[in-house]
Amino acid sequence: MAGHSKWANIKHRKERADAKKGKLFSRATKEIISSVKMGGPDPKTNPRLRLAIQKAKEVNLPNDNIDRNIKKASSDEQADFTAITYELYGHGGVGLIVDVLTDNKNRISSDIRIATNKQGGTIANPGSVAFNFDRKGVIHVAKDAASEDDMFMLVTEAGAEDFEVQDDVYVILTDPSQLYAVKDAIEAKGLKTLQAELEMIPKVWVECDEETAKSNFGLIDWLDGLDDVDAVYNNMK
Repeated sequence: MAGHSKWANIKHRKERADAKKGKLFSRATKEIISSVKMGGPDPKTNPRLRLAIQKAKEVNLPNDNIDRNIKKASSDEQADFTAITYELYGHGGVGLIVDVLTDNKNRISSDIRIATNKQGGTIANPGSVAFNFDRKGVIHVAKDAASEDDMFMLVTEAGAEDFEVQDDVYVILTDPSQLYAVKDAIEAKGLKTLQAELEMIPKVWVECDEETAKSNFGLIDWLDGLDDVDAVYNNMK
């Protein structure tokens, strides 16, 4: 029985890992298609596509898949994906921002309602949660890539709004419109960016006890497991 139990646990972990890998591939594919629809199939002139391709390679999406989806996105027969933001209240008044990229609005709307029915929380009116967050470009660069002074000068001259050191990385905040410009300026110096994303940064934090936090993580995990959900942000402290 012990052997069977161990195999069952290993199999369960592998299934979870496979599911996570599948979702990463799905997200990368949708981002490529959406980027092509918005700015064309040439990454040299489409910075959003350039970033989407980089993210796809980081999750090991095969090059053939990347090329195929760029070509597919250029076809009028390929449906575009719509970006939607849902605002929710979790447990204890915690705010949740759910970024979605979908080709079926009815499906994701139903999925969000099921999530709150199963895990608690409520769907909020547009704007009632978002005002507690700022959307910013967030770039991470390894701390050993350059000195703090050099990195600070580089990113501020490129248009960054804020800069700080967290553990072993530099964290650079930008206006959303300046994300690609600052990222390109860093990489033009031969430095690698570990992350370059648009994120929702909390302005107001909500204190939670352990039980409330556990309930919120259950809701967040459920939402994050939905195929159409791209990211979930919260202001839980």
